[in-house]
Amino acid sequence: MKNILFLLLTFSIFAQKKPEDFGYKHLTFKYKKLEVDVILKSKKGEENIQKPLFFWCQGSMPQPVLKYDETGLYGTFPFDENDFLTDYHLVVVGKPGVPIISDVKDLGTNQQYLINKDSVPRIYSDNHYLDYYVNRNDFIIKKLLKEQWVAKNKLVLAGHSEGSTIAAKLARKNKKVTHLIYSSGNPYGRILNILQSAIYYDKNYDSIDFWKFVVANKNNLEYNGGDTYKATYDFSQPSANQLKELKIPILISFGTKDWNAQYNDLFYVESIKLGLKNVTFNPYIDLEHNFFPVNEKLEPNYEIYNWEKVGKDWLKWIKLN
Repeated sequence: MKNILFLLLTFSIFAQKKPEDFGYKHLTFKYKKLEVDVILKSKKGEENIQKPLFFWCQGSMPQPVLKYDETGLYGTFPFDENDFLTDYHLVVVGKPGVPIISDVKDLGTNQQYLINKDSVPRIYSDNHYLDYYVNRNDFIIKKLLKEQWVAKNKLVLAGHSEGSTIAAKLARKNKKVTHLIYSSGNPYGRILNILQSAIYYDKNYDSIDFWKFVVANKNNLEYNGGDTYKATYDFSQPSANQLKELKIPILISFGTKDWNAQYNDLFYVESIKLGLKNVTFNPYIDLEHNFFPVNEKLEPNYEIYNWEKVGKDWLKWIKLN
């Protein structure tokens, strides 16, 4: 009986994967009494070679950074990380209250980490708002820049979707950022995406009433099955304000079939009028939010994966700027 228990315990220990099992370095920091998980990816054998950081601000939802099943690890970054490792150390920070790594069988819908399969951790909902991420990431960057293996002459900041809003405000705050990649964001705020989606699918304009309620409850952090009203309000603030003020090179990538496309078009037109020579636009024709092609019903074709091309385009842009 003791042997059986020992074997079961041993199996349980080995079944619990760690970031290091997949070639990642896991660091932890304390920020405002919360433990913050940081994942680093470096080229094998070059972990201590001085290189600049490519700091990735992930999108929405309480997902672990690293997800795996019996076949192996899911993609940590949407682009091919190997394309970046010759020149950079890749960095991504976990979500508050969410484990940094998880077996997908333990996750809920859309690979979210949920409590009792229906609610997010309270630590997550209490801290899931724009300024928390901006200030926390600024704190992490300052910590990492003290390391010998981090080059100080370049710092690339990239964010996709919700992460683009974080990256834009963070680039305005942290003067060490030298390049900003703003991917699939809405320069005029999330609520406009919500409105466009509702008009198309629900054939109504009711999201305006929702927005009125959000504004009236803009500091409310109570979880109600989705983002809190504070999160929705914060991420609906225009990133265009920060983007116009920045003097560093900025790349704006978006699909022309994304809900935010017309607002990126608007910012494109405005940037020309304002003479913003530091901003480059890279629209991907007939692609949606995550750069998949869509049919006439705007249904994505997940068989055609364009993220690897997008990542390569980013690298080309960095080298030219």
